[in-house]
Amino acid sequence: MKIAMLIYQYFPYGGQQRDFMRIAQRCIDAGHQVDVYCLSWQGDIPDGIVRHLVPVSAISRHVLYQRYTEWTQAALKKQSYDVVVGFSKMPGLDVHFAADPCFAERMRRENRFLSRYLPRYQHFLRYEQAVFGAESRTQVMILSPQQQKDFSAHYPGCEDRLHMLPPGISRDRLPGDDIESVRNEVREQYQRAPDELLILQVGSGFRVKGLDRSIRALAALPTALRSRARLLVIGQGRAAKYRRLARRLGVDDRVEFLGGRDDVPRFFAACDLYLNPAHYESAGYTIIEAIINGLPVLTTDTCGYAFHVRQAGAGQVCPSPFRQKDLNARLHEMLISSDRHNWRSNGLAYVDKVDVFGMADTALAIIESAARSEQVPA
Repeated sequence: MKIAMLIYQYFPYGGQQRDFMRIAQRCIDAGHQVDVYCLSWQGDIPDGIVRHLVPVSAISRHVLYQRYTEWTQAALKKQSYDVVVGFSKMPGLDVHFAADPCFAERMRRENRFLSRYLPRYQHFLRYEQAVFGAESRTQVMILSPQQQKDFSAHYPGCEDRLHMLPPGISRDRLPGDDIESVRNEVREQYQRAPDELLILQVGSGFRVKGLDRSIRALAALPTALRSRARLLVIGQGRAAKYRRLARRLGVDDRVEFLGGRDDVPRFFAACDLYLNPAHYESAGYTIIEAIINGLPVLTTDTCGYAFHVRQAGAGQVCPSPFRQKDLNARLHEMLISSDRHNWRSNGLAYVDKVDVFGMADTALAIIESAARSEQVPA
């Protein structure tokens, strides 16, 4: 089978990009040909993937994506693909991987009525309508019950085309038998005292991930506790704005930016709490990775995978509407709570209770069925 996969950008450290790569690799392992059409690509190109760089440019993002769509649709007509899989919303897809939240719901939440008339917002609404609207036949792979609720509310009738994927955690994210030795090794490497409280936040796109909220919560800790706490930030993004915020709040010496890394599980072992106060996130894989590594989690209920924190009994979830004072209080409470041992134990046991690895296999079955125009498995 010949598969075209469309993704705007590929870089090794994004959640959407890792999911794309797992699914593409699973399709290759099943004997299928995978052609990828992208605007940019960072990192190695695995064997079995044929990469096509789309030669378009524009100043504004929505114009760039429009030109990308026009170019790829013309290119696809010259080929003979069995199925077209898109990792962003756009017209002409057989299968869509819904890495992004519902744009119409975001507009509703943010009360941006006048924005609907701006070209940028009209573009994203139109592209979402092309995938989820009543005229679409695109099969959609979703990641969380929240997505299912939001898309169904804004696009009645799409429910039969929504297919829930289990998480796709890589098995190399599982903790080894040497958690304590890894913890000590990382702390020694970064010259951190055994009693220093390390708070971890992972993810590219600092604005969406709520890094400003994390820095404010750190700054709000009581002085004695704050002097023992340190926020470690792993991911790619524009850090200057957040460094200035930390400096203004007097915690610039307590916030450390480590960039994108391949050794994130080592930091799950070394840290004391995982903080993910995202504004809105379809899934949030690092939440599950933290849970199964025994790292207590503090997140917001606007993260798709926040329900796993409650289900596992592995931390706390801030309810909507978000209040900074609530996050501040919960961070303080969790850092001093005697429940940290229970949260850790519950998290380590969670991997034996739910499927956190099956995304790629389920996605392959949906893609193959869509290519054969069969009833897609529920």
